[in-house]
Amino acid sequence: MKVSLLSSPLLLAAASARFIEANEANRILPYIDALLERAPASSPEKFLIELSPGETRYVTEDEKWELRRTGQRFMDITENGDLGTIRASSPSAAVFPKKVKLQNEIKPLLANLSKTGMQEHLEKFTSFHTRYYKSDYGRQSSEWLLQTIQNTIKETGADKYGVRADHFKHSWGQHSIIATIPGKSESTVVIGAHQDSINLWLPSILPAPGADDDGSGTVTILEAFRVLLSSQDVINGNAPNTIEFHWYSAEEGGLLGSQAIFSEYEKKGRDVKAMLQQDMTGFIQKTIDAGKPESVGVITDFVDPSLTSFIKKVIEEYCDIPWVETKCGYACSDHASASKAGYPSAFVIESTFADSDDHIHSTEDLIKYISFDHMLQHAKMTLSLVYELGFTDFKVLEASEIGEL
Repeated sequence: MKVSLLSSPLLLAAASARFIEANEANRILPYIDALLERAPASSPEKFLIELSPGETRYVTEDEKWELRRTGQRFMDITENGDLGTIRASSPSAAVFPKKVKLQNEIKPLLANLSKTGMQEHLEKFTSFHTRYYKSDYGRQSSEWLLQTIQNTIKETGADKYGVRADHFKHSWGQHSIIATIPGKSESTVVIGAHQDSINLWLPSILPAPGADDDGSGTVTILEAFRVLLSSQDVINGNAPNTIEFHWYSAEEGGLLGSQAIFSEYEKKGRDVKAMLQQDMTGFIQKTIDAGKPESVGVITDFVDPSLTSFIKKVIEEYCDIPWVETKCGYACSDHASASKAGYPSAFVIESTFADSDDHIHSTEDLIKYISFDHMLQHAKMTLSLVYELGFTDFKVLEASEIGEL
């Protein structure tokens, strides 16, 4: 058994894969015996995964990580195989503004975004041994994050206006988090990031600081949330739409946390107008080394094209760097759960996918590789987008689109 594990073609290939630090293989050998001793004598549990629309197979937990080490993404649909079946029968075209219009309200807010705050939060977030969703460290990090978000709400006084943050509970221990800013309607705009991290060699044993994946996205949207709460119009509930910030658990295990949330939203008939995912917002070195301009990477595959088009306009108006189009494949982050549920979703990343961080999923996903200046650009984009869409009257917009106004 030990020979077959070490000679597995997928495992050997992983040593040179994009997701693995070069010296990672040398560090896992002392742990192999411990891993084998833990292995149950009975047949391992099987999970149903979806590798592309309609392409499914059953795999073990170890086979999940083998797939991920070779760069294959998927959704683990074992518990949410019905996601998308309710709204699929009545799809509706997404309509978004043709241009940005709230510069006077947004630009003063952008000046209050803080690189220092993001760095302090990321230093704490990466201090957990791992944020693997099945580990106790993953539970602890989620509890710290929820407390930090709740403290942010209290410090701004937004709790007095009904702004709140709660765990969305899961069976595996690390819970997702939803922060809600009530608006004039239950139509909802969602900003998301995933809080878990993973070391793809031995997830339950090896460190996974996850500074970029997705510590960077987690603290980026937290900073946008903090500054958004400084707007009296927002916390007073004057926005036409409810605004939610989500921090998902178990993205690395196959988008488990976000699937659970959007499955519930679909079943409850929640009206989600837009969802943006921020997954990896801080690495630019490969872009710079290649002589390319620092840019915001806008994903163009498996996303809503109208929302994506509007995001480009937001970047052009409110960011100091341009956007660049890129692709990442099926189920490459939590926006895929929203899309499958029938909600318009989009994904923005730190660069082109080819130039994104190659330290992720290892012990080397560290703060020293992060650009907080670049994260600030993502925070600007996030804050601007959620404000613009939060104050968009979608009923008027949709009526105008079909010629009723």
